Amino acid sequence: MSEQATPARTRTGGRSSRRALRAAPNFEMLPGLIRGIPLCEVMDGAQVERMDAASMDILENVGVHFRDPIAIEDWKRAGAKVVGEHVYLDRGLVRELIATVPSDFTYHARDPKKNVRLGGKHSIFVPMTGAPYLRDLDDVRRNPLMEDLAMFHKLSHMMPAMHSSAHHIVEPYDHAISHRHLRITYSSMKHSDKTFMGMTTSPKNAEDVMDMCAILFGEDYIDSHPVTTGNCNGNSPLVWDETMLGAMRAFCRRNQPVLCSPFVLGGANTPASVPATVAQLNAEALSALAYTQVIRKGCPAIYGHYLSTVSMKSGAPMAGTPEISLMNFMIGQMARFYDVPWRTSNTLGGAKTFDAQAGYESAATLSSVLHAGANYIWHSAGWNEAGMHCSVAKFIVDAEQCAMGYRMAEGPKWDDFDEAIAAVADIGPGGHYLGHPHTLENFQSAFFMPEMFDNNSIEQWQAEGSVEITERALAHAKKLLRAYQEPKLDAAKNEALLDYIARREREIPEASELNQTY
Repeated sequence: MSEQATPARTRTGGRSSRRALRAAPNFEMLPGLIRGIPLCEVMDGAQVERMDAASMDILENVGVHFRDPIAIEDWKRAGAKVVGEHVYLDRGLVRELIATVPSDFTYHARDPKKNVRLGGKHSIFVPMTGAPYLRDLDDVRRNPLMEDLAMFHKLSHMMPAMHSSAHHIVEPYDHAISHRHLRITYSSMKHSDKTFMGMTTSPKNAEDVMDMCAILFGEDYIDSHPVTTGNCNGNSPLVWDETMLGAMRAFCRRNQPVLCSPFVLGGANTPASVPATVAQLNAEALSALAYTQVIRKGCPAIYGHYLSTVSMKSGAPMAGTPEISLMNFMIGQMARFYDVPWRTSNTLGGAKTFDAQAGYESAATLSSVLHAGANYIWHSAGWNEAGMHCSVAKFIVDAEQCAMGYRMAEGPKWDDFDEAIAAVADIGPGGHYLGHPHTLENFQSAFFMPEMFDNNSIEQWQAEGSVEITERALAHAKKLLRAYQEPKLDAAKNEALLDYIARREREIPEASELNQTY
């Protein structure tokens, strides 16, 4: 969002040109992040081995429930021990299967300039999804409509640090549940040309998403190019259900990556222990990663999770706690131990408004996931009230915070070090650098200057109306939406997508109730 966060543009004129450059909006997407800072690793080598052994013991001796007859037959053919729905996974089989998960891959966007690599040092930021409410452009909490979802997809398109338009950032209540996945997918495709997520709310819904991707990109193309992402949540402890497994098959058969995401409520559906929680989560994630390779060997997949700890006072999920940061550090180590890309959640908050609690919780999460080395950084903008609403104001500020985090995680830039050191000799003791040629050449890119934070004197702030950050962010969102330019879909593909949606809406009963996933 901040033009200072984007690659430096060439200075072409004098003072008036520089002033125009500062004022001009810049919506150019930042390249995928290549992290340049050290990782925070809280386990030594022996502890990583101990964690792996504990997880493998769970898989071999406790087992995992795969509540899906197709998955059960798949596991039997793969050589696993199966008793009813109970699958016991030999560690040798698990290691053999996860070894074929690609360690990194590239997402291919509608605009090829917005392709992004994932895995290793390569990371992307993705907005939040799944909110049943929003705080709108007037900061009113209400049920969302399709036009609200479109608004968030437009903002995602315009935020430089957002690398994806996600999918159902908010739930569009003006469409039947059974039809939403079609309209949500179309909105993701229409209002942004970045990569996006695909709905996995049922196996058939996932098939619809795959068919729409084939219309947009071509069937042969998606068979060899990741273009979207599915999310498959486990039911902790140690259960994968038919809905998620069927959706997983729909994506993996078409070579599209899924997030294999245990849903952790620490202390409620895991032991009340950080290391033991990670051991269980690791076992759950490995069992799903292994199954993706049973479905299609070599298809991309992502070690996933959703992390929260539970308040022992109320049972409510908590965000931004130290234990969540520790678990992210540990999960990052385990994913690197298995050489697979991994997903985490970002800028989470439990506050009911965009207040100091929301800021503190989100900042703690953002810092820890960057130092943990996460690759797919989901829920990076808008999340509040434990995911119950997406806040427009917080969406704007979170996106800028991700741009700031991006700049920090790149590490120090040394490309102009010699020129900057030479300026010290030019200025000498007691001078200042404001007019030096090096400063004039680099003032925009040397230091990140956030637009949403006010760093002026209190007198200037008062003179400008004493505007606080929520009001400032909402005004900025309205400004951005006025400047939005739709990245037009190819007319023939657009017509084909709309024809597909119309046909499927005729075929799917509106009253059909489908399970939702977050």
